[in-house]
Order: sequence, then C-alpha cells, then structure tokens
Amino acid sequence: MTTLSAIAPTLHMPQSVALWLFLISLPACLWSALSDLRVMKIPNKAVILLAVAFVVAAPFLLPLQQVGWQLLQLVILLLVGMVMNGAGLIGAGDAKFTAAAAPYVMLGDWKLVVMLFATVTLAAVAAHRLAGVTPLRKLAPDWESWTRKGDFPMGLPLGTTLSLYLLIGAVYGG
Repeated sequence: MTTLSAIAPTLHMPQSVALWLFLISLPACLWSALSDLRVMKIPNKAVILLAVAFVVAAPFLLPLQQVGWQLLQLVILLLVGMVMNGAGLIGAGDAKFTAAAAPYVMLGDWKLVVMLFATVTLAAVAAHRLAGVTPLRKLAPDWESWTRKGDFPMGLPLGTTLSLYLLIGAVYGG
C-alpha cells in the first residue's frame, strides 16, 4: 500500500509554493463547497477569486515560464469542461471551478490529484448522505443538497481535493 511519505519524493509541487497557494486558494475552495452544499451552485465570483488569486500570486512564487504553462492548463481544462458540460456530464460551475483550480496543480502531480479526487469524492458522498439522515442535518436544514435528487454538490470534493493536494505539497513537496 502506498503512503504519502512513499510518494513524497515524486511530488513536483515545491513546499513553499504549495503553502502559499494553499493559503490563497482556501477561501475560494471553502466558498465554493459551502455554496454548492447550500444552493447547488458554485458562484462565478468564487471561481474568479480562485483564478485571480493564482494570477496575482504565481509570478512571485514561480518562474514566469512556469506560470504560463500553469495558465495553459486553465485554458485546456476550461475547453474540456465546456465540452463535458455541453454533453450533460458535469455542471457548468464544476467545469469552471476545475479550470480555475488547474493552474494550482503541477502537471507531474496529476496522478496524485486524480487519486485524491476519487477518494475525496467517495468520502464526501458517504459523509453527505450519512449526515443527511442524522441529527447533523439540523445544523443546516435548508441546504438544497439534502433534497436534490440525482445531483451531488461536487464543489465539496473539488474544493477539498485542491486544498488537500496543496497541503500535501506543503508537507511533502519537492
């Protein structure tokens, strides 16, 4: 079984960069997750905040050529997300959030991010469903995500995945 310390030498995210990116992205990740739980929408303002935070901070954290490559990931994932949204596979907010989060991920770490996303999504679905049938639901009785059938607030696992990836990078990064 692979542990985090076993994959640590393979992380491409530098520790200090990961820590700063974690700190600047956390508000947008939390906002997106909570809004999606509450009203089943990721606000455009949260997505813009995530993207603008990277554009402003990255030139101070990474070489400019690397910033350009990271931003190219945003463009590519935005186009892929638009196609997937048009095909009815994902929501528009999910597509936009994923695109805005893309520059925060080092290309060499994509396998870790996919593994994290799959794990976090399973845990988020289980926790959300469990909380929905326990007294915990009384803490937020009006959340639309409790009653929406056939949909899940993917802002929760999307924001959590980005935050966890950056935290792992801050601890184990290259």
